[in-house]
Amino acid sequence: IQLLDLPGIIEGASEGKGRGRQVIAVARSADLVLIVVDAGSGKAERQRELLVRELEVVGLRLNQRPPNVYFKRKKTGGVSVSASCQLVNITERDVNQLLHEYRIHSAEVLFREDCTIDQFIDLIEGNRKYVRCLFVYNKIDMTTIEECDRIMSQPDSMVMSCHMKMNHDVFLEKIWEYLGLVRVYTKPRGKKPDFDDPLVLTNGRHGTSVEAACKQIHRTLVPSFDYAIVWGCSVKHTPQRCGLSHMLSDEDVIQVVKKRNQKELDPHNQKSGPVEKSRNQIRKAKAKLKT
Repeated sequence: IQLLDLPGIIEGASEGKGRGRQVIAVARSADLVLIVVDAGSGKAERQRELLVRELEVVGLRLNQRPPNVYFKRKKTGGVSVSASCQLVNITERDVNQLLHEYRIHSAEVLFREDCTIDQFIDLIEGNRKYVRCLFVYNKIDMTTIEECDRIMSQPDSMVMSCHMKMNHDVFLEKIWEYLGLVRVYTKPRGKKPDFDDPLVLTNGRHGTSVEAACKQIHRTLVPSFDYAIVWGCSVKHTPQRCGLSHMLSDEDVIQVVKKRNQKELDPHNQKSGPVEKSRNQIRKAKAKLKT
């Protein structure tokens, strides 16, 4: 895990104050954003709102997911809007008006779920980054127990104290959970699994499938892949044969079996029969000699 400690973001950083754009640009490439505020200063909520607002202005969407809406621009045909659910927060008139403002005169829109106008604007822009965020309230030793309970009741929030070394283990577990890390141990054929150096897969970047594990081992392993033997919680039977699309769980053990080519199956070429001739070769052999 690579941890980057960014400078403090001030108000107006999204507009370029205090070189805020360079700082926020680093956050766009992260898999998890940790927002640390001072719980003992009495301004924790204001600091949280300020940081969230500055990040949202530059296109970061914290703890959100893209709406399940199909949108495709077309060259001709006009605007086609359809929905497979009931729309409450947006109407067809709003969609046509927004597309007209963006000078999109031909497009196909399919709503599979209800969304807001702001979410639809993000869909049109296409440059929004959806990232997980954990709000960490530090210095809880300087506040009351009631305040700690109120903070813990908020979603995506936790309390800790670096000075008193409180909740450090919970903090690490939260990071592991929000990143969606999965440890996979490899097992060579005829040997014990290697529990010292696991493969670490993530849900966000490349996924936790057998194919992702093979690519992390070596990029040439996927074309020669035959099947995988998996031990762990992700399979019903232990061990079990799986394909490339199988999703692995944490602390699974995997053994990859490669395809065996003809040379490995028959190195001395003993089982190969006579070489079959093509039709042209047979015709030439049967053709009469010219006199």
